[in-house]
Amino acid sequence: MSYKAGIVKAIDELKDRTGSSMIAIKKHMQANLPKDKKWMNATFLSALKSGVAAGDFVQVKNSYKLSPEFKKKRIAAEKKAAAPKKKAAPKKKAAPKKKTAAKKKTAPKKKTATKKTAPKKKKTTKKKDAPKKKKTATKKTKKSTKK
Repeated sequence: MSYKAGIVKAIDELKDRTGSSMIAIKKHMQANLPKDKKWMNATFLSALKSGVAAGDFVQVKNSYKLSPEFKKKRIAAEKKAAAPKKKAAPKKKAAPKKKTAAKKKTAPKKKTATKKTAPKKKKTTKKKDAPKKKKTATKKTKKSTKK
């Protein structure tokens, strides 16, 4: 398992609403590290930084969360992985479904065209800006040097 995958797994399993701290992620990964592998802190830190740079993680103060974009990508990838398995199963059961479906066919309903009304724009009131404070002029005094 790569360090990035371990970080993702740790953040998922810790389930902190505000994000998981680097120390908590590190402890979780070290606890689940195989006995034959050695912990490489530099690799862990670089994986964390590259994940933030790539937009996979979001850093909030000193905690890390999975970004919404990364969650969407991951869900899409899981659906694609699960889709081939689901397609294989219905092919075997497809013949019985066609026989029962032929008896229950009904005429498709026609959709009526509905006009969409444009949503009314809300009037926004502009907040008055606080009056700016005047800067006080600072006097510069020259030091006299005796020659």
